[in-house]
Amino acid sequence: MKSRGMSYIYILTTKNNKMLYIGVTNHLSRRVYEHREGMNEGFTKRFHIKKLVYYEQWPTILDAIKREKVLKEWNRRWKNRFITKFNPQWRDLYEEIGF
Repeated sequence: MKSRGMSYIYILTTKNNKMLYIGVTNHLSRRVYEHREGMNEGFTKRFHIKKLVYYEQWPTILDAIKREKVLKEWNRRWKNRFITKFNPQWRDLYEEIGF
């Protein structure tokens, strides 16, 4: 899922939905693939955070970064409700975004 000039915020979680990670990218499918394959050292690799449960598309990277900062300020309960509205079963959306 790559659109010229578009950017994305996304939320990943673990298999049991215990931990969340919020990120921003200009190429959603590539970035989620990198998380799934453990290609980059850091939080998501260390805690096996690979399941895409939410994403939003934004016209610019600056817009996406602003949104990411807002979401990161929310408490966990708000984030859970937000994800559940978009994805009630917390399914892995990776297959839906294509590669």
